[in-house]
Amino acid sequence: MTKTKPLPRAALPRIDRDQLQQLVAGLSEGVILVDPDGAITWANPAALKVHGVATLEGLGRSAVGYRRRFRLGHRNHHALKVAQYPLQRLLAGQSFDDVVVEVRKRGDDDFRRVHRLRGFVLADGHKRTQILALIIQDATERFSAEERFERTFAAKPAPALICRLSDLRYIMVNDGFLEMSGYDRATVLDSSAYEIDVLEQAQARDQAKLALRDGLTISQREAVLRVADGGSKFVVVAGQPIEVGEEACMLFSFIDMEARKQAEEALRQSEERFSKAFRLAPVPMFLASLDRLQLIDVNDAFRDATGHGRDAEPVESGKWIDPAMRRLLVGELERRGAVRDFDMPLRLREGMVMQAQLTATLVTIDGQPCLLGVVRDVSEGNRSDAQLVAALDAVMRDASWFSRTVVEKLAQVRRPALRGGVALADLTAREREVLGLMCEGRSDAEIAARLGVSRNTVRNHVAALYAKLDVHRRGDAIVWGRERGLIGYEKPRRQVRK
Repeated sequence: MTKTKPLPRAALPRIDRDQLQQLVAGLSEGVILVDPDGAITWANPAALKVHGVATLEGLGRSAVGYRRRFRLGHRNHHALKVAQYPLQRLLAGQSFDDVVVEVRKRGDDDFRRVHRLRGFVLADGHKRTQILALIIQDATERFSAEERFERTFAAKPAPALICRLSDLRYIMVNDGFLEMSGYDRATVLDSSAYEIDVLEQAQARDQAKLALRDGLTISQREAVLRVADGGSKFVVVAGQPIEVGEEACMLFSFIDMEARKQAEEALRQSEERFSKAFRLAPVPMFLASLDRLQLIDVNDAFRDATGHGRDAEPVESGKWIDPAMRRLLVGELERRGAVRDFDMPLRLREGMVMQAQLTATLVTIDGQPCLLGVVRDVSEGNRSDAQLVAALDAVMRDASWFSRTVVEKLAQVRRPALRGGVALADLTAREREVLGLMCEGRSDAEIAARLGVSRNTVRNHVAALYAKLDVHRRGDAIVWGRERGLIGYEKPRRQVRK
């Protein structure tokens, strides 16, 4: 561009310069006046302040001196060439509007400003340049805030991208969105909301589209995002109106729901398989709360065997298990977490009792501890044993024609050999009382209160029982007693004196 021929300084209308200075002296924006020969002739206080100087000498007095004192660059930190300096462009006769530069002071690494500039070439009626004016606005705070936002946005772990509302094109995208979608940055920034539709198959999609058009908040909603490989992902998307560089935009943020959806589907299938196995199992099964052993759910086999659960309502523990047995069972479960072949009488709906063996384990349902159990009816086996014993009793009423060895073997069948050769008859009356209360699930303190003795006395009797029975745990002693028909407290019989 051809430079305009400047007038000699003496020929410039002095009154015009003075009036111009008076007009701009009080402006909040900085103003620097430059002669066509490059000399800086005047600057208002705002212009000096944004350069961190107090006098024209601090500005360098000329375009050349200005370049020696200040280093200008783009916002990407690339230095401006000499011809790109705003004062040089004015001297070349170029007017310009809204130029943003980063200003650094040579020799002062702490000084950094961002200026928004406008340049005017003032000419006379003959189009001869009289004076050059540089208008400066300090945009440091604003652009610093934008840089902080950009850094925060880029580092944000949640997927996000920003759409300009004027043309619905994407202007920013973070690594989280690129990783989730599989797109590269160039592809996203070269696309619009029509090409990469983040609201596709969104809940209340039409409402969300209207909110995007009007620049209103888009509340969280589930949607389906098309990804780079042609597939899709379940996401939760939300939109928040923001301004970026004085342009209205929409910040979209996402939650990747794909892994959760897969986990939910796997859990649903697992629960469905368990439910089918539970319902179709040929053996009685139940699910009960641990605290009260209330039946929550039972399968058909359990319903057929016990009658409980026909009304599809929870069954209180007292209706299917007696309180003493409940305390004993819960105690075993809390200590071991599971039981196997646990002998227990099971109350049927009709009021009868079924001798059963329980195998159960603790499970968690909806955050609550529960008991999942399998029941085996052993009543028939017990009846068979009783019939065998009765038959042996009949035979042994007249065993004179058997040999001694045969008689001993029959007696053993009738009354199996006890552990360590100990029988209930070998226990003292007090030991039988203590063992009976233990079989009811009573604690040492409860036994002491029932018998009217101290806890130390009860502990001594328990220790004596352990030694006689050759056991080391309370549960083993209880099993020993129950195997021999002792299921609760037995009041000692009075001995009749002869």
